Amino acid sequence: MKKDILLYWLILLGWLVSVADGFAQDKLTVSGYVKDAANAEGLIGVSVYVKETGTGAVTNNYGFYAVTMPPGTYNLIISYVGYTKQTQTVTLTDRNVKLDLELTQEGRQLQEVTVSTQREDDNVKSVEMSVNRIGVQTIKRIPALLGEVDVIRSIQLLPGVSTVGEGATGFNVRGGSIDQNLVLLDEAPVYNSSHLFGFFSVFNPDAVKDVKLIKGGIPANYGGRIASILDVRLKEGNAKKGELNGGIGLIFSRLSYERPFLKNKGSFIVAARRSYADILAQPFLRGDLRGSKFYFYDLTAKANYRINDKNTVFLSGYLGRDVFGADFGFNWGSTTLSARWNHVFSDKLFLNTTAYYSNYDYALNSDLNGKNPQDYFRTNSRIVDYSLKPDFSLFLGHSTLTFGGQSILHDFQPGLATATSAGVERTFGLNSRYALENALYIGNEQQLNRQLQLQYGLRYSLFTYIGPGEAYTFSDNGAVGKRKTLVSTQAYGQGKSIQTYGNWEPRLAAKLDLGDNSSVKLSYNRLAQYIHLISNTTASTPLDVWTPSTNNVKPQLADQIAGGYFRNFGKSSTQGRAYEASVEVYYKWLQNQIDYIDGASLILNQYLEGDLLSGRGRAYGAEFYVKRNTGVINGWISYTLAKTERQVAGINNGDWYATRFDRRHTLTSVLLIDPPGRTDGRSRWNFSATFTFASGTPATFPTSRFEYEGYTGYTVNGRNNYRIPPYHRLDLAATLQGRKRAGKRKDDNWVFSVYNVYARKNPFSVFFRPSSTDPRITEAIRYSVFASAIPSVTYNFKF
Repeated sequence: MKKDILLYWLILLGWLVSVADGFAQDKLTVSGYVKDAANAEGLIGVSVYVKETGTGAVTNNYGFYAVTMPPGTYNLIISYVGYTKQTQTVTLTDRNVKLDLELTQEGRQLQEVTVSTQREDDNVKSVEMSVNRIGVQTIKRIPALLGEVDVIRSIQLLPGVSTVGEGATGFNVRGGSIDQNLVLLDEAPVYNSSHLFGFFSVFNPDAVKDVKLIKGGIPANYGGRIASILDVRLKEGNAKKGELNGGIGLIFSRLSYERPFLKNKGSFIVAARRSYADILAQPFLRGDLRGSKFYFYDLTAKANYRINDKNTVFLSGYLGRDVFGADFGFNWGSTTLSARWNHVFSDKLFLNTTAYYSNYDYALNSDLNGKNPQDYFRTNSRIVDYSLKPDFSLFLGHSTLTFGGQSILHDFQPGLATATSAGVERTFGLNSRYALENALYIGNEQQLNRQLQLQYGLRYSLFTYIGPGEAYTFSDNGAVGKRKTLVSTQAYGQGKSIQTYGNWEPRLAAKLDLGDNSSVKLSYNRLAQYIHLISNTTASTPLDVWTPSTNNVKPQLADQIAGGYFRNFGKSSTQGRAYEASVEVYYKWLQNQIDYIDGASLILNQYLEGDLLSGRGRAYGAEFYVKRNTGVINGWISYTLAKTERQVAGINNGDWYATRFDRRHTLTSVLLIDPPGRTDGRSRWNFSATFTFASGTPATFPTSRFEYEGYTGYTVNGRNNYRIPPYHRLDLAATLQGRKRAGKRKDDNWVFSVYNVYARKNPFSVFFRPSSTDPRITEAIRYSVFASAIPSVTYNFKF
């Protein structure tokens, strides 16, 4: 059957390509790369618009574009927010034209007040919906904890994105749990995107080029998760001159260097960060805390080399680690390595082939400082991926056909422990598990006429849980919601198929222009997820374990429909309209959602699958978004009204209940201010502020109390039956630019910020205990991560 599916797919693909090529064979193509004139970085999402036909193209993730037209003379309008618009006249007679372009950034004052990095009017004219991009320059302006710029915290200011609280790793999108987000760094998955328990992200802003969040209408080339895609692309390095960037903050510093090599045919960037709070604190630590370790570091690097006009290769990687603890402690970290080859077969056909390696691991150690080598306990866990992924793009005039596939080998190592007592060592743990995840896809973005544009596609994913390993059969003995009983075990040899799942995943998006400045959009997508994060804590931690779909654990499935109205208004400029606004509504059906029996044992449990429950979910809501793009005062405000529920047999009497990450109301606002200067039109100061309000997340509170022979206990009626108090916070920042001196290449600034300005004690969780003054009284204790305002200062420089 697998061979038949592949054969049918190839026949369909060949037919589509031949038909499309037949329609386009009487036309000619203009193609090339669009790059930044300052550093030769390829620009993503640049609009190349053909004035005479009303059609055009958008540059891909490598800055490549192609437009196909009949012979004639045409005016190409090339536009990108933050850059000077260009018009190029081309004449097509009897051959294709190669046209590489460089765009120049607008004047400095305009740069600093632009909060978009996309083509003009992209929110209205693009068929994409439920997609947000934040420029790195905007991210650097947003007030941050301890002054450190953070990608993950920045996207939490967007509609439809939330978190369960401060100190929680990851983020939640439209009712999805954190493992349902596919986080990519140069196409390699990052399984834990946080440093220091979620306070900072693993992405070094000095090395990041583009940040794109896709919440719905997900194209067919993406798969493997059911909530969202966070696609982070690294800078390629300055291909025109050497450049040194860095910053010194209160708890960590960063440094990056980029430059061209081999006669400007290649370039590279290397960026590093290291926290030093542990070093600064050592003189003040006493007793058992002396020698404590609490730090993180990461190294990000990328290089590219242009072999010739048709071939370019890229190599990028990330290495990061956190260490936390005194005598007892733990550490965790990620490693990714991506190798990519871009090949231009012709003016119409573009190929990117990616091979990547991704590793996430953690370790617990009862003797972190090596003080007691005769008695200790250590355990570790990891997940490793190896993947190959070819992606083709065929540019056919009024449509762009994409097709390709992916193969991933998953290696799950759920836990291996070593215990030593009086020098005698004993090793125990769980065997590794393996799985193959394969996919083929085809998609098309088609401009039917000047008003109607479609994006549609189909993905087929095939997941095989393979040996060596064991398959377990359980029985619930008629007791729903209780631990299942093991009935039998069957062993499988290396490479043998234990369980196979296959899913068709259709994708569809449509955009109808209502005029020059408004449009309506609709989308539908089905997504399948075959790997799962096992966690039943209030918030996921770095010590949670990933597991594959098995004969007992089915893949998670999600179907989402969404619709929206998009409009730009206000004074028009080279940057497009002054304001953009949107309203989106969505509904999502979820299948095979994982939950846990009461008292589930998740760590080093060989029969974990007997403690898991499965049910369905639903999430729906509305997202409102208004943004001012340019001017002295700009920014955005968003409001999300949402509801997320699950229904699992054996929990909450089988009734629907709110998930732990359900937030009914979320309001965020970002304000960026660039005061005009007295002489040169720009001030050395600029200011920013953010405000967040969110409804409290659900929690399970006791509904009654009992005492028996001196023991006090509590009973609970229902899952997530109460909500903790609401969350709200104000952050402020001010940036002072360094003075400019003639002939000096140095560019520096000071950033002063205050996090949690009015010292709100936002609750992370609430727990209950008998009162210390009167045991007959039960008191609720609210735990807050931050209970005061946190000022900071950071110095940034560039040479």
